[in-house]
Amino acid sequence: MAITSLDVLLAGVALYLVRLFLTKKPLGPIPPGPKGLPILGNALEFPQTEQWKTFSEWGNKYGGIVYANALGQPIIILNDVNIAADMLEKKSSMYSDRPILQMAGELVGWKDTLVLTRYGERFKEYRKYFHSVMGTRASIEKLYGLFESETRLFLRRMLWKPEELADNIRKTAGGIILQVTYGYKPKEGSDSLVDLVDVAIHQFSELTEPNAYLVDLFPALRYVPSWFPGASFKKTAASNRRTLQEMAAVPLDYVRKQMAAGTASPSLASNLLEAKHTPEQEINIKWATASMYSAGADTTVSAVHTLYLAMTLYPETQRKAQAEIDAVVGSDRLPTFSDRPNLPYVEALFSETLRWGTVAPLGVPHIVSADDIHDGYFIPKGTVVMTNIKHMLHDPAVYSNPWEFDPERFIASEGKPAELDPRKCCFGFGRRICPGLNLADATVWLSMVMSLAVFNVSKKVVNGVEISPEPAYTDGTIRRASSHPAHFVCTIKPRSAKAEAMILSD
Repeated sequence: MAITSLDVLLAGVALYLVRLFLTKKPLGPIPPGPKGLPILGNALEFPQTEQWKTFSEWGNKYGGIVYANALGQPIIILNDVNIAADMLEKKSSMYSDRPILQMAGELVGWKDTLVLTRYGERFKEYRKYFHSVMGTRASIEKLYGLFESETRLFLRRMLWKPEELADNIRKTAGGIILQVTYGYKPKEGSDSLVDLVDVAIHQFSELTEPNAYLVDLFPALRYVPSWFPGASFKKTAASNRRTLQEMAAVPLDYVRKQMAAGTASPSLASNLLEAKHTPEQEINIKWATASMYSAGADTTVSAVHTLYLAMTLYPETQRKAQAEIDAVVGSDRLPTFSDRPNLPYVEALFSETLRWGTVAPLGVPHIVSADDIHDGYFIPKGTVVMTNIKHMLHDPAVYSNPWEFDPERFIASEGKPAELDPRKCCFGFGRRICPGLNLADATVWLSMVMSLAVFNVSKKVVNGVEISPEPAYTDGTIRRASSHPAHFVCTIKPRSAKAEAMILSD
């Protein structure tokens, strides 16, 4: 018997009644928010796409902290960066857990990766592993040579195939993360390991689409046998689980073989496997290393892609950055990390790239592990907490002309302080802040400054008509954090014959 709309409605009523009877009496008033319907609450008001826009509208009407619910599940949306910091950082012990996602997390297994791991000892061990390789400036500085060689390779790819901008950025980001994590250097062209991870990430995006799978709303459905009518999601879960398991196992097996042969390159995985570890730690090593690549290879791509979009649309900004690079670095060499302190406009451009093209519009939801009273409002245990980072980084009360790309907003002048550093929220909050933020900061900055040093980016002209791309982005949903520029065309050419020679030099 197939699952019908009536079944869904009856299950919703049952879920609502269970939550109603189990919910304790509030210890204070709940935050303001849209009223909602009986039983359904605000479930029908959550849009399928660009949810941050609806949350911004609610924030403008109800304030920086908004309460909503879906079938009795309490949800708060934070639209104010200071409120988010007060809750998720100052009270991080109770605001660091993750919701349970039945399809992606429980059935497929993404709960074993850092992004969905529940707060506890396993989470802390993952973070310790990450910290060892990218948690400090000193640890990142050890990787500068790798970053510079891979970014030089990126420039060559752009010279040879500028029309493959998105693929070139992804190959470079993936190459860096794979070498840091596993000591594995991807092949030019198609690489089976890179392709495997791309498939797994794509599946994760589909698994976590809002309302994609009924089992996320009614967890009891996970126990329905796969042959039962309407339970095809079980077959999808099994197939996706095989992909995920392969993504985690294949590169670690590669490291073990290289170590046995005495040819392993230094990496996070080889360092961890060399040390004495328990069987449980072996599992944690497998999933922590898988987490590093599956997350890092996606988010840094978006930021570099945004730089090329912004340079296409804002040529004067590009010229100012290039003039600064020429004055400080000259035209006889490529910029390096040692130049960074002397390039304030490029640094401001980097900050504006992080702000303008928000990589994670809603981040990844937190969940409250204990009852809390915040600013007089009652936040019950089990509440899902969502951070509207896109709104925070485009809030007109914080940023002047927030939809304009303007690096100078981050350069202080007399009577005009610099605007809020986007790193206050773009990497998340509290104990769930992105552990790879130092690596992202270094690799994205280097890709940007080297690109500006040698390339001119402009609007493409087709049949005498200049094509101006829209600053549009793919959707970043409640659970699928990363957002990328939608496909656009532009012209990318070396700034001079000397610049081309630098790109091709060893």
